[in-house]
Amino acid sequence: MVERKIGWAPQGSHTLVGGEIPRVDGQVKASGQAKYTHDMNSPGTLFAKLLTSPHAHAKVALINLEKAKGVKGVKAVLALVKVGDEIRYEGWPIIAIAAERPEYAEDGLRAVEVKFDPLPHYVDEANLKGAEAAEITDAGEPLKLTRTLGIDKTGDTDEAIQSAAHVHRGFYGVPSITHMCLEPHGSHAAWKDEDLQVALSTQNVSGTATQYALPLGVDAARVAIRCDFMGGGFGSKFAVDAWDVACARLAKVTGRPVRLMLNRSTEMQIAGNRPSAFAEVTVACDAEGHLTAWESHHWGTNGPQGSTIALGMAPYLFKPSNRTCRATGIATHCGPERDWRAPHHPQACALTQTALDDLAAKAGLDSLEFFRRNLDLTNLPHIYRPELEIAARLMDWETKWHPRGQGAGRGAVKRGVGVALHTWGGGPHQSNVTLKVHPDGTIEVLMGTQDNGTGTRTCIAQVTAETFGVPMTAVKVSIGSNQYPQAGPSGGSTTIGGVSGPVRRTAQQALWKILDLAAAKYGVDGNSLFARDGRIWSGETLICTWKQAAGLIGPMPLELRGGPVTEEEGLTSQQVGGVQMAEVAVDIDTGVVRIVKMVAVQDMGLIVNRLLARSQVSGGLIMGIAYALSEERIMDNKTGRFINANFNDYKLPRMGDIGELVVEFYEPESEYNRGVIGLGEPPVISPGAAISNAVANAIGVRVPVLPLTPKRVLDALKGANR
Repeated sequence: MVERKIGWAPQGSHTLVGGEIPRVDGQVKASGQAKYTHDMNSPGTLFAKLLTSPHAHAKVALINLEKAKGVKGVKAVLALVKVGDEIRYEGWPIIAIAAERPEYAEDGLRAVEVKFDPLPHYVDEANLKGAEAAEITDAGEPLKLTRTLGIDKTGDTDEAIQSAAHVHRGFYGVPSITHMCLEPHGSHAAWKDEDLQVALSTQNVSGTATQYALPLGVDAARVAIRCDFMGGGFGSKFAVDAWDVACARLAKVTGRPVRLMLNRSTEMQIAGNRPSAFAEVTVACDAEGHLTAWESHHWGTNGPQGSTIALGMAPYLFKPSNRTCRATGIATHCGPERDWRAPHHPQACALTQTALDDLAAKAGLDSLEFFRRNLDLTNLPHIYRPELEIAARLMDWETKWHPRGQGAGRGAVKRGVGVALHTWGGGPHQSNVTLKVHPDGTIEVLMGTQDNGTGTRTCIAQVTAETFGVPMTAVKVSIGSNQYPQAGPSGGSTTIGGVSGPVRRTAQQALWKILDLAAAKYGVDGNSLFARDGRIWSGETLICTWKQAAGLIGPMPLELRGGPVTEEEGLTSQQVGGVQMAEVAVDIDTGVVRIVKMVAVQDMGLIVNRLLARSQVSGGLIMGIAYALSEERIMDNKTGRFINANFNDYKLPRMGDIGELVVEFYEPESEYNRGVIGLGEPPVISPGAAISNAVANAIGVRVPVLPLTPKRVLDALKGANR
């Protein structure tokens, strides 16, 4: 075997990797042929529905299932709680019913007799003093709703603030939002003897079998998980939930397949939300605009656990030598948190970089210049500095920026621009692969990973075809099953590095074996051979076709197995930085904020698929626009209800709300040589801060709490006596 080096080809020499390749599954998705968990309807399938708690906090006083069991079409009724259990948030699953048709299951739910003894609740995530004063019990014992999450102190903050040339104090807030997956959580379960077969909408195909096995008392080896396509997860679909286990139990009891998908209101109430964060901030700088001190106390809720964003997240990215931070968690009777893209980063970025923008205004500095002067306090100044220049050019910042209160625009509509920076890890998860080269030259790749909608199948096919010098049509990618080699869950932007690294290395090793066979067959130096355009070459000399070379392996496929890669191999790396700028138009008579333009400049190492990467950044910008302008969980303090848990009242942006999106990748040679780094989450971090800063630039005052609804904008303007 000739010694060869694992890695990527030199920049500019790829034919597929880095290209704008359409999704290999695009046609089946666009045509409706793709089968999501929600589409599973095998012969005999029963349809399951949940009865959930209408109370934020209560005890179960009575359960009577007898009438429900006699309802037409109902085949099984399962209680998920017992009398005396304490319910801690609205939407808590109480009863599951499986029936011949969905409407029969609904009829069965209406026939269930269940009573609750309501208990005092607390759902006001922003009101720290109210939480401290509330008298709530849990399991009969007094419940303290607030808890200190820690204090982080570096340097002498008090002295630095007292001696600073400019000091700003302000309040900022980011409320809870939900994941809003287009495909809600749920599963389709069927038993074959003692084997459980599950179609599960999951970000964790390889890791969920044991989560079924333990509560059901079966061997994990007998649980087959399948997820061919999924309609979004965003961090909320790593685990098997109580309703999934209930679905499997209903299937066992009835001896028939059962499908249980959450309805939209229950999905929003209990299937995941992003923690809130509110903060009192004091920040200071010297006469030249160099940041010298940060002091903050932030609080919020992640539901019953009583936490908020991590203490160490504040201040975000910019770390002055003098800083004091406190964090307090509030326990609320709201649904529990789940990781939402770039956990804690969007909230921390919004709290920090809006405060810094306000300090820049107080110091009389252009916001862009203020951030430039403080880049040495960040983790990636060498990345942010050129990215800021690129973004400023694409936004035409020099022309559009103006000091606050000197608004641009005619009449009531004022324009402004804002900037924000972010970072993220993006290292690879641990994944394994089986790769088969068949004697006819076709290639098969098997991995227990999943495609969350980001194009994982396409990227695997690209890397494989690139390595063997064959068209992508010669590659069959099999993913989405726990029967394939184990792969990590899709979270933390880890998937692209986690799949591309092992596939590239294993494909290279397989190619080298075939090249050695070709070298022996044709009497050439194996060091000189390479694959390209469906042929094997030595320099400019054609040696044979790829199919001829593949045929040398004999009658059986060449099969190799590969495992996780290391950063030393140069296939993957981690830690990226990005810059975003926003241009907005604000009507100061109505308070309506309109996005004019968003610019995103992002580094990400080696780009596998430029089309999909641009789509990921654009998607992040759109999600950021959503939480910046309209997206918010609204809880009713009196009833404890999530009152906008529906698509009508929980406002998401439409096409007309997006504005112009400009995406640029930062790709110096040094970035390319780092290998592949995950991209999914970084672009969603900065929009909240950038848009808020643009609105402040436009109208001259800060709207302190996201989303920037018309009412909040008008309230801020009234406070400024405008």
